[in-house]
Amino acid sequence: MNSYSNFEEKNKEELEKIKTIAGEKEKDKNLLKQLYSFIDLTSLSGKDNSQSIESLCNMALQIPHKVAAVCVYPVFTRQVKSLLRNSGIRTAAVAGAFPSAQSPFTIRMAEVEWTLKEGADEIDIVINRGKFLEGRTTEVFDEIKTIVDLSKDVPVKVILETGELESTENIRKASQLAMEAGASFLKTSSGKITPAATPEVAFVMCNSILEFYQSTGKKIGFKAAGGIHTASQAVLYYTIIEQILGSEWLSPQLFRIGASQLVQTLLQSNV
Repeated sequence: MNSYSNFEEKNKEELEKIKTIAGEKEKDKNLLKQLYSFIDLTSLSGKDNSQSIESLCNMALQIPHKVAAVCVYPVFTRQVKSLLRNSGIRTAAVAGAFPSAQSPFTIRMAEVEWTLKEGADEIDIVINRGKFLEGRTTEVFDEIKTIVDLSKDVPVKVILETGELESTENIRKASQLAMEAGASFLKTSSGKITPAATPEVAFVMCNSILEFYQSTGKKIGFKAAGGIHTASQAVLYYTIIEQILGSEWLSPQLFRIGASQLVQTLLQSNV
């Protein structure tokens, strides 16, 4: 989303209040320690290799406070699953022609199926923004639902890539569509474009999750990803969840932060 001109004034005021609350929490050591439990420690680089992924997993295993998951490309799923065995840390993988979704759907679906067979505990997929913006929303819905059905009990996090959706209204529509199609989580971004996660986007998505919960009774998770490097940024997303969805959403089952540098930042802060 390149402009927030249609981000309503009343929402701006509410978000500013949330930012003030978050600022008061930034030095809470117990909260900073809790942040680890929400992190999907992530590496999605073209130069990833077996050695770098092993180092990533070793980092996850050595952190004093357990992270939620390690998130990688499909080809590293089996390796991560093996290295994290019996740790309680989940293996997450992006699949389905990440980050563009610009491949034939049969190929995207085959990649998801292959990744599941490799042992992924969670699947992160992207919607096809081109189709969505073209108005082919039924097709986008069907693609998500097919992957959700294929994944069965494995949670599917649906990446909206909000920076390409052009308006808050489109973010709302894409959020609703993904939840109705069976998404376990809504995720902001792939981390491959700018802007990625923003407080405004999180505000819109979390309110969409709240409305869905109020109408269906189903709790959908939220994952902020892309450009989250500092503890203060993470605390802000935590506070957005707390203020909009409530404390019951503050668990790894319903809240994640996709990050690669955040763990290092927290460790350097001695928390």
